[in-house]
Amino acid sequence: MSEQHTQKHSFQAEVAQLLHLVTHSLYSNPEIFLRELISNASDACDKLRFEGINHPEYYENDPELHVRVSLDKEHKTLTISDNGIGLTEQEAIDNLGTIAKSGTKDFVSKLSGDQKADAQLIGQFGVGFYSGFIVADKITVESRRAGAAASEAVRWTSTGTGDFEVEQISKASRGTDIILHLREDALDYLEASKVKQIINKYSDHISLPIEMQKEVWQADEAAEGEEAAAGGQMVKSDAWEAINSASALWTRNKNEVTDEQYIEFYKNLSHDYEAPLAWAHNRVEGSTEYTQLLYVPSKAAHNIFTREAKAGIKLYVKRVFIMDEADNLIANYLRFVQGVVDSADLPLNVSRELLQESRDVKTIREGNTRRILTMLDGLAKSEDEQDQAKFKQFYAEFGSVIKEGLGEDIGNRERILKLLRFSTSSNDEVSTSLVDYKARMKEGQKAIYYVTADSLMAAKNSPQLELFKKKGIEVLLMADRVDEWAMEFVHEFDGTAMQNIAKGAVDLGDLQDAEEKKALEAAAEQFKPVVEKLSSSLKDKTKEVRVTTRLVDSPACLVTSEGELSPQLMRMLKQAGQAIPESKPILEINPEHPLVKKLESSTQFDDLAHVIFDQALIAEGGLPEDPAEYLKRINNLLLK
Repeated sequence: MSEQHTQKHSFQAEVAQLLHLVTHSLYSNPEIFLRELISNASDACDKLRFEGINHPEYYENDPELHVRVSLDKEHKTLTISDNGIGLTEQEAIDNLGTIAKSGTKDFVSKLSGDQKADAQLIGQFGVGFYSGFIVADKITVESRRAGAAASEAVRWTSTGTGDFEVEQISKASRGTDIILHLREDALDYLEASKVKQIINKYSDHISLPIEMQKEVWQADEAAEGEEAAAGGQMVKSDAWEAINSASALWTRNKNEVTDEQYIEFYKNLSHDYEAPLAWAHNRVEGSTEYTQLLYVPSKAAHNIFTREAKAGIKLYVKRVFIMDEADNLIANYLRFVQGVVDSADLPLNVSRELLQESRDVKTIREGNTRRILTMLDGLAKSEDEQDQAKFKQFYAEFGSVIKEGLGEDIGNRERILKLLRFSTSSNDEVSTSLVDYKARMKEGQKAIYYVTADSLMAAKNSPQLELFKKKGIEVLLMADRVDEWAMEFVHEFDGTAMQNIAKGAVDLGDLQDAEEKKALEAAAEQFKPVVEKLSSSLKDKTKEVRVTTRLVDSPACLVTSEGELSPQLMRMLKQAGQAIPESKPILEINPEHPLVKKLESSTQFDDLAHVIFDQALIAEGGLPEDPAEYLKRINNLLLK
């Protein structure tokens, strides 16, 4: 290359400050520089592809577009080269000399119609180039515009301070070489294995081949008369090999991809050794265009219920990796989903690492959420035994997680409800859907009855169930920690009211005959003095004492007023360190139980009253406020 007159220019901005921002704050991960520079090189090739439609001569004698990465340990340089459109001297001054002026953005603005839709252009901000200063103390750019003479090339040089130099040079090949003079603390980027790993991670799916010099094994030469030496080393050859696959699996037609390929891709993506339960692969078109490849794992992560749990969705824009855990591309209650979203265009922040909330992001999130729910619904409704087994496994692993959606996703609440499965008072297996329950409802039954508890055993033995068992009315048993909270948001299903049998007065409507109602009124009148005395004795623990017909075998039970927190939810909130409003339960007594009848004539009324209350508390999973006092009262009663 012959060198010409050198011109010195000042940057068109407070460059020292801006470059410091770029190199220290803008990018959280130093290796990002390679992604950015490769993306720029890819853009340059795409620009040539467009301009080459009308100017085929721009291809010269080099029609195969590519990006090359070269490592020079001797000179401590890393070079990213492309045979794309290249830069003129003025373009180098305009685009490289002005921070945040994006040539790509300017180019796109001049495209129209189908061209714009097809442009695989990534750069938006004009700061990606400067990410090179994260690892380099000097950057040299040598470039020649396609169609220009070899002597009209340009060299741009800067140390990232207040100025840069531009000189005219000769360059035989079109395109751009970006030469990074690496700092001493960044020399590990001269290791071929590390560079290949970074390219595979961030740029594997760029549609152009990203090439590096092929390395071959060279054995040590043996001295004359000696046996062949055992050692040797890898040396660079003159041949180039593609490092990236240049063909993203999700960009292919799903009819062309086998189940085995989908499974292998999932394992590589998620680092999961087990095959996924199911996946959905679709290209979505419309105002927001994107491709989704979403997987449901077969096992829940150990941290699924912690704040650290993140959605495993990788975001690509134009096949360039942007971020690993794109939380806002799927509903939080589906955070177990793994996969890839590749968007044609998304509003990224300046570092490309954070998504900005926008209509497009909202559209993709809603689309992904619907797709997963539809897929799960398909498994649930399938008559295929394998699909049924998959859904059963899914629900065992993630059933508790999707229940969070009842409170978080009003729009899909009905769809989530259809996916839920429960144990019931007549079937311990977690297999009954709300649709199944409705189909089995007794004639005259006007509500879907359920009870929440800390465990399945506690739910099965709840005193609240006694009357329902007696009458043969099925009750849903909800024993997940999330159930109590989630059901606060659910008042009906498919037009039928949902009723927690531990809240409010029990009303079985047509299922309770007139005689029973009459008997309750008579008992309430008969036990009025006992009820008043109990109310006085337990005034610190209960807000009300009343007679009930809901009990058969138990002396008493605790009931929560409508609109108040249940004891289970209060315990859960306390454990989480949440402040909760003061609330007292209602004590309902069974007038037919011997212990309750004994109250009328008991000389130890106060002790017996407190024991009955505490036993009711224990029966629904709680503990007496003062266990020692409870035991003392029990012992007093036993000794009399």
